[in-house]
Amino acid sequence: MAPYLTEMVVVIFGLCIGSFINVCIYRIPLKQSIVSPGSRCPKCEAPIRFYDNLPVISFLMLRGKCRYCGGRISARYPVVEILSGAFAFLFFKKYGISIEGLIWYGFTTVLLLITYIDLDHQIIPDVITLPGIPIAFLASLFLPQISWLESVLGILIGGGSLYLVAVTYTLLMKKEGMGGGDIKLLALIGALIGWKGVLFTIFLASMIGAVSGILVMFHQKKDLKLAVPFGPFLSIGAISHVFFGTELITWYFRLLR
Repeated sequence: MAPYLTEMVVVIFGLCIGSFINVCIYRIPLKQSIVSPGSRCPKCEAPIRFYDNLPVISFLMLRGKCRYCGGRISARYPVVEILSGAFAFLFFKKYGISIEGLIWYGFTTVLLLITYIDLDHQIIPDVITLPGIPIAFLASLFLPQISWLESVLGILIGGGSLYLVAVTYTLLMKKEGMGGGDIKLLALIGALIGWKGVLFTIFLASMIGAVSGILVMFHQKKDLKLAVPFGPFLSIGAISHVFFGTELITWYFRLLR
C-alpha cells in the first residue's frame, strides 16, 4: 500500500474512533450502554442513519443540523473526531504501526474522552479511571522509555500528591476543593508517563489552570466561585508531555544554567 494511502486509512480510523468517543462522552455520564441502541438525535430521538453518521462529512453535509427535527448539532462532535484523527496521524508518523504507537494513541483518546465529560458534568467517571490504572500499568511494560518502577512511582506520586492537596485544602477551607476523580486521573496518567511526567503534568496543568481561572473570573464577575474542572488541564499537561515533554524539560534546565 502506498504511504499516502496508509496515512489516509490511519486518519479515517482515527475519525471513526473519534465518533465512538462522542458516543461515550454523551452516554457514560448518563450510565447508558455505549453499544446499544444505535445513534439517535438527542433532541427528537430519531435514529441516525449510517449516511448521516459519517465522521465530519455528515456534519458538514447537514450543516450542523438534524435531518429530521432541524435541531442544532454541537460543533464539538466534528472537533472530537478531528482531534482523534490528528492524534492517530501524529502517532503513526512517529511510531508507525506499532504497539507503542497504539498505546500512546489509546492514552490520548482516553484523555480526550475524560476532558469532555469533565467539561460537561464536572465528573471523571470511576468506570474509566479505576480499570484504566492497572491497564495503563500493564501497557507501560511495552514502552521502552519507562520502567515498571517508574510506572509504580508515577501512580503513587500522581494519586498521592493530589490526595495530599485535597486533604490539606479540606482541612484549611473546611470544604471539598478537589474531587477524587482528579486524583484517580493523575494516578492513571502517572502509570504511563512515570513520576517525572507527573511532575511535568502538574506544573503545566497548574499554570494553564491558573490563567484559565483568572479569565473565567473576569468573564463571570457575578460568580467568582464558579468551579473550573481540573481534569482537562491535567489531560493537556499529560498529552503535552507525550509529545514535547523531554524537549521542554531539557530546554527548561538549560535556562537554569
